[in-house]
Amino acid sequence: MAGKSKLPAQSSSADVAAFLQKVSQAPAVRAGEGRGRLIFAMDATASREPTWDTACHIQGQMFQETSVLGGLEVQLVYYRGFGECRASPWVANTGDLLRFMTGVSCFAGHTQIGKVLKRAIKETKEKRVGALVFVGDAIEEDIDNLGHLAGELGLLGLPCFMFHEGRDPVAAKAFKQIARLSGGAYCPFDASSAKQLRELLSAVAVYAAGGRPALADYSKRTGGLVPQLTHQVKA
Repeated sequence: MAGKSKLPAQSSSADVAAFLQKVSQAPAVRAGEGRGRLIFAMDATASREPTWDTACHIQGQMFQETSVLGGLEVQLVYYRGFGECRASPWVANTGDLLRFMTGVSCFAGHTQIGKVLKRAIKETKEKRVGALVFVGDAIEEDIDNLGHLAGELGLLGLPCFMFHEGRDPVAAKAFKQIARLSGGAYCPFDASSAKQLRELLSAVAVYAAGGRPALADYSKRTGGLVPQLTHQVKA
């Protein structure tokens, strides 16, 4: 989606607390299933170009935090331009994923979140996926159709963690619905909150790799925003 007005206000502590609580309530990741798997989906339309490089740097920490849990496999899914929606192979190290991400340029076009959700359904039917992370700023699709797909993901036990860049009210409503119906969580962010986004993405990655117990341990070690989960994570 082309065009942005001004940078939105920074995410509030209430936004973060609500997001972390939703993470703690997401469907439990079962132990003993090998390496965790996470789909990292991104809007690569023109309006996201200023923050694409930031996202490339942030994703590296996801791998670092999950290495002691047996590692994490990540698949990058992105859409841009005229009907283009692509997915990388599953990769297990930050270098491979970074190469895919840095090879992507942002092109003007409409959102294709429906294709992302359908891809997630297909992948988790073939082999369990622990979480889907989506980073975007807009929506130009039918919310009811997206809600149906999100509900399917909820039945499959694949929560969607929706990171909303900006404060567009239409996108906020849709992203919240997708998160709720899939059993995931929603959190807004802005260009000034890269550190916050990095911490929250790492928390989701740890959850995808090791479930709630790993998330509780991670919150004790890291400080920052994540310890707000300490008293909310269920055994």
